[in-house]
Amino acid sequence: MEPRMNYFAKAPELMKSVLALNEAVEASGLEMSLLHLIKLRASQINGCSYCVDMHAHEALADGDSQQRVLLVSAWRESPLFTDRERAALAWTEALTLVAKGGVPDALYAATRAHFSESDLVKLTVAVSIINTWNRLSVAFHAIHPVRD
Repeated sequence: MEPRMNYFAKAPELMKSVLALNEAVEASGLEMSLLHLIKLRASQINGCSYCVDMHAHEALADGDSQQRVLLVSAWRESPLFTDRERAALAWTEALTLVAKGGVPDALYAATRAHFSESDLVKLTVAVSIINTWNRLSVAFHAIHPVRD
């Protein structure tokens, strides 16, 4: 597969805004470890190899375990994730696949049990921005680095 275009070069002002929103999400106060998990899970669902590679490596570099990173796609069957992480992962899946079933009231209530209203807005924007990155990277064939 070959990259289709450098989207940063073709729309630099718009991409600056996307980067600014991404930076705001990372500075929002949500745990970086949680952000890595939701970025990785959304990227897996969206089939974005560039983002899966990036966020798996970032999670590992920030101290998450290899086993947890490898099990993100099977988080429901693993005891390695906290209730707060599980709520965030379920929310991430629902928003990433929003056209398939919306966001049920039960999921909203279950997620609110672990996130304040403010943090739920932050989490929702975090899921939205990784979905934006995934769509850009998939649409324009961003290629992940090949590692040894």
